Amino acid sequence: MEKKIISTDQAPAAIGPYSQAVEVNGMIYTSGMIPVIPATGEIVEGIEAQAKQALTNVKNLLESQGSSMDRVIKTTVFIKNMNDFGKVNEVYAGFFSGDFPARSCVEVARLPKDVLIEVEAIAIK
Repeated sequence: MEKKIISTDQAPAAIGPYSQAVEVNGMIYTSGMIPVIPATGEIVEGIEAQAKQALTNVKNLLESQGSSMDRVIKTTVFIKNMNDFGKVNEVYAGFFSGDFPARSCVEVARLPKDVLIEVEAIAIK
């Protein structure tokens, strides 16, 4: 088994002792991506904008490694308020074509930087 640490400026830098993603045996495991704009460090406002930015960060991270959202097999979505589930689903659906990956979505008490959403993914390289 060979483990490759993944780092790109196309997604937010890690804000703790973890890697943006790790590749093992042709699979990419991302850390949770929050809605931080990588170039500026700013956090967008509102659940739809935050969902779009968090998913864009996942997309950019995967694409930097030659993968894509269509190669995602599982996601986990953490949201601050389950009342936002429908809005998140609308944004989420736009990031995939064809079949959707397996997914878990859970409401959490708090997320880093007090954002409203965090998304992690497992993808085939």
